[in-house]
Amino acid sequence: MKTVLVVGIGAGHPEHITMQAINALNRADVLFIPDKGASKADLADLRRDIIARYVTNPASRSLSYAVPQRDAAHPDYAAGVDAWHAALAQRFGTLLDAVPEHGHGAFLVWGDPSLYDSTIRILERLRASRDFVMEVIPGITSVQALTAAHGIALNRIGEPVLITTGRRLGPVTDDTVVMLDGQTAFMDADPDLFIFWGAYLGTPDQITIAGRLGDVRDEIVATRKAARARHGWIMDTYLLRQAE
Repeated sequence: MKTVLVVGIGAGHPEHITMQAINALNRADVLFIPDKGASKADLADLRRDIIARYVTNPASRSLSYAVPQRDAAHPDYAAGVDAWHAALAQRFGTLLDAVPEHGHGAFLVWGDPSLYDSTIRILERLRASRDFVMEVIPGITSVQALTAAHGIALNRIGEPVLITTGRRLGPVTDDTVVMLDGQTAFMDADPDLFIFWGAYLGTPDQITIAGRLGDVRDEIVATRKAARARHGWIMDTYLLRQAE
């Protein structure tokens, strides 16, 4: 039976990868590298850099694959995501054909496979038609990279933390980490909140801004816009909390 390794590779720094992840990658016969087009070539290049640094198995090979595009204009968000996952499951099935019987294939997943990444869900979907074993190796998340970059603890003593998306951001009462916020939902949040924002976390291009939201939100929007224009893509994360 084939084995699929879902390997968390960290938030952007090639040294974020753990020894467990390195060992897993060296078990792989085929290492899958997603291709999201020229504008996001940096994301594929980081994976190639990790492979070049840490994979010493002479029998392994890398295999790039084009990532189907999600229809962001779909009127039903859940239905649009479901259709996208169906297309990805079909693509993953084709990738598994490249793995030898009793061999290992590895997906190099940004951050941690369990936090706002769909690789595990897509592979579970594929199990309806394919028989394989799945192993998941955790990685450093952008949330950890964010708090490390700002030198802060994620939680306050005895207090909960909410992790959500910009799409679902509501009134902030507890400390709230926001990911996948293409619409800059923080612009509508309480200006007296404190924000810890970061983009390209863990990479040489890392940017961080912190302060009272009402004082820094315009700066974050301008910085974000300029960085996206410069790189062609952006990954950013932020923590909102009530002032102490």
